[in-house]
Amino acid sequence: MLSYARGKDAPISDRTIGQALECTARTYPNELALVVRHQNIRLTWAQLLESAERTARGLAGLGLAPGDRAGIWATNCGEWILVQLGAALAGVVLVNVNPSYRSHELAFVLRRSGIKAIFLREKDARANYRQILDEAAAGQELPLRHIVTLGTDDWTNMLANGTAYDASGVSNHDVTNIQYTSGTTGSPKGVLLTHRNLVNNASLTQQQLNLTVKDRLCAPLPMYHCFGCVLASLTCVVTGAALVLPSPQYDALATLQALQDERATVIYGVPTMFIAELNHPEFASFDLTSLRTGIMAGAPCPVEVMKRVSTEMHAHQMLIGYGLTETSPLVTMTKCDDPLELRVSTVGCAVANTEIKIVSRETGETVPTGEPGELCARGYAVMKGYDQEEEATRKAIDPEGWFHTGDLATMDANGYFRITGRAKDMIIRGGENIYPREVEEFLYQHPKIADVQVVGLPDERLGEIVACWIKLKAGEDCTCEEVRSFCHDKIAHFKIPHIIRFVESFPMTVTGKVQKFKIREEEMKARTH
Repeated sequence: MLSYARGKDAPISDRTIGQALECTARTYPNELALVVRHQNIRLTWAQLLESAERTARGLAGLGLAPGDRAGIWATNCGEWILVQLGAALAGVVLVNVNPSYRSHELAFVLRRSGIKAIFLREKDARANYRQILDEAAAGQELPLRHIVTLGTDDWTNMLANGTAYDASGVSNHDVTNIQYTSGTTGSPKGVLLTHRNLVNNASLTQQQLNLTVKDRLCAPLPMYHCFGCVLASLTCVVTGAALVLPSPQYDALATLQALQDERATVIYGVPTMFIAELNHPEFASFDLTSLRTGIMAGAPCPVEVMKRVSTEMHAHQMLIGYGLTETSPLVTMTKCDDPLELRVSTVGCAVANTEIKIVSRETGETVPTGEPGELCARGYAVMKGYDQEEEATRKAIDPEGWFHTGDLATMDANGYFRITGRAKDMIIRGGENIYPREVEEFLYQHPKIADVQVVGLPDERLGEIVACWIKLKAGEDCTCEEVRSFCHDKIAHFKIPHIIRFVESFPMTVTGKVQKFKIREEEMKARTH
């Protein structure tokens, strides 16, 4: 038997995000739609639609037409959701910008994405966004015309000066969202996602979780990730369930408080979030009996954590999902009635309207069940491509429409998949994807560094951490602190190396290739001594 599986056939929606929102608001006008606890926002579906339409008019008032791009660079807040939905209504393409980005990464996204307006907070506890934007834009000719600072008169005036928008020509096949993934070649790639991609992945999530309008979904995840803005925000849009945002950035205590106070039935997170909640000193004082289900994804789930989430957090139907930004994101998922063992040792089966196969990295042929190979996915969820990256798109999506994930996996005889490793040299730290190449290319800019190699090391709390070996230029002297200081405010905090080692040489093959696995082995040995 070959490692090929197809999820069940289910109806495919032809609705745009805007149409899905309008339908839900008509059906459940007075049901709770959005709770943003740190801003004291509580909106019904009728109110959310009205606010999203006002935001769409505001975008039109800025001169943005269907197909134009607007960026949002903010932690979780009510305006994030309004810009997401307002842009979808007006046919404007939303570009998600990671709030952890600093000037080096932001400058690239501003140039590449062509955004005409950017929405941001001036600053928060982590960063002065306006200052970073000024640094990133300095000396560059950019299409950026409007900077709208959230929580100020900028936002109020934009809403007040709105004009009519015409979305009559917006199709479900149009790109609605661009999300940047770390690039194997050193620069992030903009993943082009359509209304059809996202509405259907959100609908599929609703079916897997058995969600209804009576559910309340607590999402402590960042909205700029697919996990947040598709599986949480848009799943609520297609369902009528309420979305609960507990805090701007992840906060275990705020999450526990929101779960209890809002009587949440659904909880999302990466394993590190659940570990932080379960181990919080006040955990036992919260009543979490309203919880039923949720999704844990982004990294392998330790069995003991899943047991405690099922029993102590009462989320007996907790599911594990697997996917990528390029696949909108979900392509495999466990089922509510799967035994615990399957829910922690696998990433589930192929989801509806999706094909999965495991192929040999050498021959490209589908391998027999049980044999490892690269996981490939095909179906409605596969992205339209990488923005302005035809060659990279061709490499990722083959002529038959299969997206090659770069993840190594096996499939058992029952169609359940296990992720066994990564063909791409990617690090996953606390749910954030990091490509070593991107960090290496940045560090090459340091005037004292001659060569650098970046690897991921296993970490109990974060899944993996970043380690780097550095060869200095002849006669140079450098410290770990100097390297970290060079990274600070230029690249996202999660990409900054945790472990830095200065070396004279790297382990090499006879053909002169660096053996990263040996660097990894040496570092792991050093950590155990």
